Order: sequence, then structure tokens, then C-alpha cells
Amino acid sequence: MHQPPTTLAALFQHGRLTTIPRKTARRDALLDHLASTLFEPAHQYSEPEVNEALRTVHDDCSALRRYLVESGRLTRTRDGRSYRRPAADN
Repeated sequence: MHQPPTTLAALFQHGRLTTIPRKTARRDALLDHLASTLFEPAHQYSEPEVNEALRTVHDDCSALRRYLVESGRLTRTRDGRSYRRPAADN
């Protein structure tokens, strides 16, 4: 994973996320960073692949996955088997 921007650096220690921010703006900045550094645009990922990628930064991969999907940074198929980062996301 790439180094987080300086605005998010305080959330990380030794490359790991220490806390998921409660404030929406800060969490959105974190989700932008995670989506852009962990997932390739338009590539399909299985749920285990998404979890594995998210576990590289934080143990609560289900919360991060849910935030990414709810915010539209990742899309999920109806059956929940496939995830992808929309191609328009930069």
C-alpha cells in the first residue's frame, strides 16, 4: 500500500490503520485513499480478495468493505460474490 497522505498519516502506525474515523469527511478521505491504493478500477474482486486487501491495513475488513460499498467507492453484485471499483473513480 502507498503511504497515506499527510492529512491521514495520524490514522496509521507502521502501515496499519489504528482507527476508523467517525467523522464523515475524514472517513471519506480515508476511503478514497484505500479505494485508490488497494483496488484497480474496473477489476472484479471476490469477497475474500477484498477482505484480504483490507486486512493489510486493518483487521475489521467487514466495516471497511461496508463503508466502501455504501459510499460507492466499490460496487457489489446483488449476490455479493463480486466487487469492483468503478472505472470513473480516480
